[in-house]
Amino acid sequence: MDQSKKSNLLPIVAMCFLFAMISFVTNLAAPFGTIWKNEYAGANTLGMMGNLMNFLAYLFMGIPAGNLLVRIGYKKTALIAMAVGIAGLFTQYLSSVVGAGKTVFSLGDYVIELDFVIYLLGAFICGFCVCMLNTVVNPMLNLLGGGGNRGNQLIQTGSTFNSLAGTLTPFFVGALIGTVTPRTAMSDVTPLLFIAMGVFAFAFVIISLVSIPEPDMGRAAAPAAGRRYSPWSFRHTVLGVVGIFVYVGVEVGIPGTLNFYLADPTARGAGLATDGAAVGGAIAAMYWLLMLVGRSASSLVSGRVSSRTQLVCAASVALLLVVAAILMPRSITVSMPGYGVESGFSMAQVPLSALLLVLCGLCTSVMWGVIFNLAVEGLGRYTAQASGIFMMMVVGGGVLPLVQQFISDGVGYMASYWVIVAGLLYLLYYALFGSRNVNRDIPVD
Repeated sequence: MDQSKKSNLLPIVAMCFLFAMISFVTNLAAPFGTIWKNEYAGANTLGMMGNLMNFLAYLFMGIPAGNLLVRIGYKKTALIAMAVGIAGLFTQYLSSVVGAGKTVFSLGDYVIELDFVIYLLGAFICGFCVCMLNTVVNPMLNLLGGGGNRGNQLIQTGSTFNSLAGTLTPFFVGALIGTVTPRTAMSDVTPLLFIAMGVFAFAFVIISLVSIPEPDMGRAAAPAAGRRYSPWSFRHTVLGVVGIFVYVGVEVGIPGTLNFYLADPTARGAGLATDGAAVGGAIAAMYWLLMLVGRSASSLVSGRVSSRTQLVCAASVALLLVVAAILMPRSITVSMPGYGVESGFSMAQVPLSALLLVLCGLCTSVMWGVIFNLAVEGLGRYTAQASGIFMMMVVGGGVLPLVQQFISDGVGYMASYWVIVAGLLYLLYYALFGSRNVNRDIPVD
């Protein structure tokens, strides 16, 4: 191992650790939402508000986070993100000790109390944290790998740690919360919040001791002529920004609507007579597990297979799977691992469409890294700013699934997947044509 590889090893490990932290914080929102859902008499919309606040933070913090990289560098931005994460978790903790019984406003049939508002504020602050962390780790891993295939390989490796944390966090949270009942409150998860704050504090110390390259700080003071340009000057970057918006919507929409479909006991749903919600949750979780498998495989082959080739293959296969799922009759079923309230883990008979949609996790697993890699190729000094723009577009994970759910309410769950088909067609177009850098005349040094 040469000296440059040795010097890059610790920063690479640090960035992979941060990738895991992103998933860890993000995946706290869903189980916390079940607590508020029960407090507000089963209001699913209110229960998901914490998750929504996490996504909204990207919209507000994406570009400022990219500007932070240019002004103060990767390391200081990561340290600020850690401090913000501790503040967000502590704010959520405050919701367990103050504000209960103090009415803030009424929303339809529900009386919104101060403790819920404090919790949402904490979730929003945590969203700022993960947005900044995402802004740091993607360009840094791409840089440490030297761009190109090797850069994409490191991003996929970091994404593997992200998926691993995303798979393990629900089990960890569930063990601490136990069975959720109408009496469950945020005070029951206080130990978890303090553990999470401790993890952030530990991460803060580790990152502060690691030497991280800061190429963009040295190039921030561009010549006057160079300031005429920005990431928006590059066609492949602009189309990549749209690609990130579409991709996150596709990634979240596939398992999200599948879960609703399997849980719906009416004729519009999958037709599961019992334990539909439990089975739906278990099968949708398999999608995220397959994303871990796909990212692990991509991290092994990305040094030899180009980002463009990977995106073409992933988008094409996903298109075939989703179209087949839409056209597949509900009467054709298959056995898949599921979960029953009484039977525990067992095989469940579900429509074959569910298996086809779950397999899409193997395809979507590689898309974030390859789209990012293609969109920043040849940007030079503009890479950090572009990363902030990409983070802002993560809000697509809240927008496209909402559109899909609106369609499913009108014409059915499977028909709503044509939204996913449209998104995958765009990603295929980007891989074949839109990702080519046609602005090589713009100075980037």
